[in-house]
Amino acid sequence: MKITALAILLTVTSFLPGLVIPAVLAVDEDGCLTCHQYPGLVRHEPQDGFKVLHIDEAAYMRSAHGRVRCRKCHVAVVKVPHTGATGVNCNSGCHAKTENPQKVKNFPLKGFHRKEQSFITRLDDDTSCRVCHPLYPHSKNNRVRALVNMHTGFMLCEVCHLKREKLPHVSYDWIDSENVQFSGTPFGSYFNPHTGTAHKTRNYISRIGLFIEAGGTRQLVTESADTRKAREFQQREKDLNDHQRREQLKYFHRHIEKKEISVACNECHTANGMLDFRQLGFDDKKANQLINLNVKGLVTKYKVFYFPNLFGN
Repeated sequence: MKITALAILLTVTSFLPGLVIPAVLAVDEDGCLTCHQYPGLVRHEPQDGFKVLHIDEAAYMRSAHGRVRCRKCHVAVVKVPHTGATGVNCNSGCHAKTENPQKVKNFPLKGFHRKEQSFITRLDDDTSCRVCHPLYPHSKNNRVRALVNMHTGFMLCEVCHLKREKLPHVSYDWIDSENVQFSGTPFGSYFNPHTGTAHKTRNYISRIGLFIEAGGTRQLVTESADTRKAREFQQREKDLNDHQRREQLKYFHRHIEKKEISVACNECHTANGMLDFRQLGFDDKKANQLINLNVKGLVTKYKVFYFPNLFGN
């Protein structure tokens, strides 16, 4: 009997409460789509912006390589999470005896999966956060940075990062405001959960925002009061000494709270979490999927998984 990475993955994850293995893995024996199935899965890279990691299974299956296992090409991927560059050498396996090996060798691999990927390329807002932080802001935690960056298309930064203990009567709801551009298929809250229909234009997206009740009115809370100051700081940052820079950053982050990933995941993706998914318009099936998110257990309970290589790639 062939032992695959998916078999080991299923064994390990069976001990993780609340973890649901999606049906899509039936044709993904290495379990790669456990994470890579999600649109907006993006890794921040300072050199050239970001690297897209999403793979749409249906689009991949229609491609020329649709019947080739992921790890047949991505041989350097030996563990989850896998970080850094994982090169592909097409001439070492399938194309070793191709008629024109030089053509294959020189084929540009950048953007190779682009037709199978959906991600946001531009999202405008006027907050002080976005003055300094890029569209996909999470970069430091190698284990979860791409998974956390998925939230760009679904909620405002303030939902997770504002200190809520001093805010009066907090609630959450959708806002339709930011101009957005997609590459690939519009996804997630491009579709209004309340109506189940898509926006009439690709230039708008619905995201969850944080609201407070103050003075008898309901107000959206965003970090926009210091946007002008943040732009001024960015322009003169290179002229500041270390102490001045730290004090300025302390000022801009005075309302902001950093969180361990396990805390952040369990604040929302759990029963009785701070987001009531049904109240936000999701049906029971989708609400349960969000509560029992497929990858949450892997992120919060599981450090490193090494792929078995008993029978080679």
